[in-house]
Amino acid sequence: MLNGLSEQVRECLQHAEDCARKAAAQTDGRMKEDFLDLERRWLSLAHSYQFSERLDDFCGDKKRKIGRFTKSRA
Repeated sequence: MLNGLSEQVRECLQHAEDCARKAAAQTDGRMKEDFLDLERRWLSLAHSYQFSERLDDFCGDKKRKIGRFTKSRA
């Protein structure tokens, strides 16, 4: 499942999984909610990294296409 992901995304997902496991093991409701909140935050950070990486890929692709276009017009 984690193949093909950046190191940052992989690490965030592993932390989120760890928090989910800890939440499941809790008997104290407050502690359980705290771990679930941490899980959500790690997942949100992972999604942010993924979005940023996709945006970088998109921008890089557009720059390459523009570069090819301007070279062919010169």
